[in-house]
Amino acid sequence: MHTPDPFYIPKAISRLEGFSWRRQDGSNLWFGDLGEKISLFITNRKIKIVFFVVLFSWFVLLARLFWLQVFQGQNYATIAEGNRLRFNILPAERGVIYDRFQTPLVTNIPHFSLFFIPGDLPKDPHDQAAVAAQLSKLNIKDETQILSAFSSAALASFKPVLLVDDLTRDQAIALSAYEADLPGIKLTTKPRREYLSGNGLSHVLGYLGEINERELSLLADKDYQSGDFIGKNGLELYYEDILRGSQGEEEVEVDAAGKVKKIIAQRAPIGGQDIILNLDLDLQQKIADSLSQAIATAGGSGSGVAIALDPNNGEVLALVSLPDFDNNFFSAGINREAYNKYLSDPQKPLFNRAIAGSYPPGSTFKPVVASAALQEGIINENSTFLSTGGLRIDKWFFPDWKAGGHGRTNVISALANSVNTFFYYIGGGYGDFEGLGVDLIKKYSALFNLGRPTGIDLPGEASGFLPDAEWKLATKNEPWYIGDTYHLAIGQGDILATPLQIALYTAAIANGGTLYKPHLLKNSAGSESDYILKTNFIDPQNISLVRRGLRATVLSGSARSLSLLPVSSAGKTGTAQVGGDAPNHAWFTGFAPYDDPKMVLTVLIENGGEGSTVAVPVFREVIDWYFRED
Repeated sequence: MHTPDPFYIPKAISRLEGFSWRRQDGSNLWFGDLGEKISLFITNRKIKIVFFVVLFSWFVLLARLFWLQVFQGQNYATIAEGNRLRFNILPAERGVIYDRFQTPLVTNIPHFSLFFIPGDLPKDPHDQAAVAAQLSKLNIKDETQILSAFSSAALASFKPVLLVDDLTRDQAIALSAYEADLPGIKLTTKPRREYLSGNGLSHVLGYLGEINERELSLLADKDYQSGDFIGKNGLELYYEDILRGSQGEEEVEVDAAGKVKKIIAQRAPIGGQDIILNLDLDLQQKIADSLSQAIATAGGSGSGVAIALDPNNGEVLALVSLPDFDNNFFSAGINREAYNKYLSDPQKPLFNRAIAGSYPPGSTFKPVVASAALQEGIINENSTFLSTGGLRIDKWFFPDWKAGGHGRTNVISALANSVNTFFYYIGGGYGDFEGLGVDLIKKYSALFNLGRPTGIDLPGEASGFLPDAEWKLATKNEPWYIGDTYHLAIGQGDILATPLQIALYTAAIANGGTLYKPHLLKNSAGSESDYILKTNFIDPQNISLVRRGLRATVLSGSARSLSLLPVSSAGKTGTAQVGGDAPNHAWFTGFAPYDDPKMVLTVLIENGGEGSTVAVPVFREVIDWYFRED
């Protein structure tokens, strides 16, 4: 027979009274275990509290879900996708720079870097330590340093973090054998620029450096990214758009360790364009060697410039500025200490004196003044002045370089022997003779492209400076005196010119009166006329007279040592005073052969002394070598 449960409460006889359960006989209903009894008392207030707690919990949960789905959904989707898909930049091979004979002046060599991706590293610290230990065994980096780099990275990030920037080829080969078993570790290979160092090429070629924030902002439309390398100086900067090329991209599928399993999509990079220069590497090396020796012998500031041009088209055959620097240091990522050492060097090796240095031209300026006086009809071939050692104006004396003077001279002998008195006359006048005056000297100087950049395809070119009466009054609060004109007529005073400007007007005199824009990039498609800046601004017969004066400099004047060259030559010496106790700058600018000029060579040795004894030997040695080689 079934025994009824004494605690069973049939619905029919149970009742609810103040939310307390009672038996039909009126006694309380108790539940207990091992003597412990629990009585249930449920009130309206308790139910309301529970209701609102549950309701609030659901509200918080739904709000959180809404935030994650709507506002953070894309971020989490990206993170989740990062576990599977990655986008890699494929760097473009930078264009190579060649000299005129196809000799490479730069190369692109493999550069190995090691990165780690924090999100792909093992989560277990012991496994991370194992990765670090393996890298340490491969002599990549100290284990402690690796672990420190791991711990300092944001572990949820999939952005590569640089671990070692410059692995050797042997290290890269060793690492590649283990890379597949090292989760989160990524070996990359990028091309690095290597320059043919020395030979004064650093200022011409320039160098690459990592793009900075300012450049990123300025080049926002050029698809540069942080970490890219960009031309910082020289041809690398000037022809950045040509040399750079266009980088590629790839989308790859990776496993949990970040290793590539499949390429989803790819856009191949487009290599940069190679460029061919007018530069002759052998000539550049010869000039650099000869100039370096002359600088050492002169014992001046240790600085100098030499520029070789083709006077028939403006092609830059060589451009040397010493001292120079090793641009491979910059390509490899020069540190701040080494860079500051360059900046603090009193010889300023980073400064391209050939195009950015401004100097008093001294007597190398006299051909310009002679051309102006002939063109204005102030003198002709037969005009002569008596040189007795200088001119006196009141209490001021303006000397010739030769005590006692040069006797009676015309324009040809005045150029040949650099007679100051002749140029005092034609520049500022004397007695009843009226000279050019400052305004006409400035006008013709500008016609020869002084006072403005030449437009060479290099960044940082200086303009030089042409003074006048208005400038002097405004800046020095002084009137323009006749002595200022005398100084200007012999290339002294406040006039400044770059070595390239002097080479340029020497080329115009050499070729009969055409001023060409100097250019390093070889023009394979255009013609010589594309580079004409000015022509026929001096009558041919006047240019011819000046050329004869420069030829006489070699035959009987201040550069007679050049008469022994295997080809005929012409030129002008210069010894420019720089003020104070500093030694003079030594100049020579000339061309060869005289009847059919193929090369203009301008030489400057800072604080080197006399142009005839210091700069002329460089010209002689280079011209002798160059034309004997031919």
